[in-house]
Amino acid sequence: MAYVITQPCCNDASCVDVCPVNCIHPTPDEAQFATTEMLYIDPDTCIDCGACVDECPVEAIYADNELAEADAPYLEMNASYFEKHPMGPDWPEPITMAKIAPELGTLRVAIVGSGPAACYAAMELTGKPRVEVDIFDRLPTPYGLVRAGVAPDHPGTKGVTDQFRAVVSKKTVHCHFNVEVGKHISHTELLEHHHAVIYAVGAAGDRKLDIPGEDLPGSHAATEFVAWYNGHPSYADRSFDLSGERAVIVGNGNVALDVARILVTDPEVLAKTDLADHALEALRNSNIREVVILGRRGPAQAAYTNPELLALGQMTDVDVIVDPAEAELDDSSRAFVESDAAEPSVLLKVKQAQEFASHTADPTRKRIVLRFLTSPEEILGDGSAEQIRIVKNELVATPTGQLSARPTEETETLDTGLVLRSVGYRGTPVADLPFDDARGVIPNENGRVIDPESGMPMPGVYAAGWIKRGPTGVIGTNKYCSAETVSMIFDDFAAGRLATPSAEAEKLTVLLADRSPDQVDYQGWQRIDKAERASGAAVGRPRTKLISIESMLAAAREEG
Repeated sequence: MAYVITQPCCNDASCVDVCPVNCIHPTPDEAQFATTEMLYIDPDTCIDCGACVDECPVEAIYADNELAEADAPYLEMNASYFEKHPMGPDWPEPITMAKIAPELGTLRVAIVGSGPAACYAAMELTGKPRVEVDIFDRLPTPYGLVRAGVAPDHPGTKGVTDQFRAVVSKKTVHCHFNVEVGKHISHTELLEHHHAVIYAVGAAGDRKLDIPGEDLPGSHAATEFVAWYNGHPSYADRSFDLSGERAVIVGNGNVALDVARILVTDPEVLAKTDLADHALEALRNSNIREVVILGRRGPAQAAYTNPELLALGQMTDVDVIVDPAEAELDDSSRAFVESDAAEPSVLLKVKQAQEFASHTADPTRKRIVLRFLTSPEEILGDGSAEQIRIVKNELVATPTGQLSARPTEETETLDTGLVLRSVGYRGTPVADLPFDDARGVIPNENGRVIDPESGMPMPGVYAAGWIKRGPTGVIGTNKYCSAETVSMIFDDFAAGRLATPSAEAEKLTVLLADRSPDQVDYQGWQRIDKAERASGAAVGRPRTKLISIESMLAAAREEG
């Protein structure tokens, strides 16, 4: 018997640390970790100890003889990774944290944001003695995209919040939710009260298509749609035209697949999740029966991961459609897929697309259509989106050997009243900090924020997560990213490079009480959480989300 990692894998890598035989890879310090879809267990090395099962925060690990039928492909996925990347004899070198001499006193750190990168940073910081952390978030609720981005029908992925709850509830961690940095407190004031400030604000913006008609009503960012159905208070009042039978999603990453799945899943199935009530009602009245997902390159270069693709094929009463002609590889892609350089995950993507292409569709069922080698050219409509014109692409080799999509003369037009662009998140500038507009990140070196003019680190200022490295990776990828940033803070503190706060910690409490009297602490968040869970339990759901700031604050003030 061996253990197998399956779909919910969050790349947290907690399992790596507890494995006594180093059979879980890639580890955060291996080159493959930055681009891996998930982690894998080597079946030939696994000793069946089960330590990884207990450590996994999202319950993604099972014994091979206990796998559900739908998870059977993960046996091959785990084993094939190690055929490509055989086990080495040595443990990789982990990130090391500098020792903090007791005479340096208590290290005080502010973290702006409360998503995965922020929570992982707080974990690393509070793992040392004499460290106090203040976490700030502009919303009354924590956890960022775990709450407002993870699809409601992936509840296992949200299990990581159990780890986050354990850290934000510590006595050395002080939560200041419903406090906006730049409005209620400035960057300068944060530095006056702390040795260091970590910006872990994620990537709140989205990328544009830059095509005619993109701004027509009915054309939206998929990130807005995701925030809407997840009950983000800034997007709860949005409306989306679900009256037509077809929706088109531009881009084929995991967010695109999430959105497609939500659009065609039986609303009564979604009614058992924490999908926002307003979204559930809208989907119950939806006429959408087909979702077309446009990918500009071929199945070998698709941006989605295999676990998300496999999940599409397991949907009830939904067909996944692929044109056999588009599932065929061009000569360059075929040569790459058959080369030693190809990862097993690429081979599986191609195999799965071709398997979908071999199926006969049932016209009575809803469908998700995966289109390859297509790009949007223009969104058409008189006052709102009515059609999208797409162009057929061909793959050409770039001077670096990569395959790029080049438009041909072949076009077609699809009728649709809903176009969702899913071409990536993008970081937005942070007040009083430098910003790399080309990359959409705060310029930094290993987490130390860099002043572009001097090329030197800005003392006491750091970044973690997507605003540090760009919107890449999954939830657990932030763990290593944040640990790297925290190691820079410990190095700088130990070396005396951080200025001693000029204001006492108690003065921060007074300042925030005056500037943001409606701030929510950890106990307030617990009351919100309790209210949502109780409301959900009454109707057989994990929670019913509060979607307005006012209702959240009311719940936070409830006694008993």
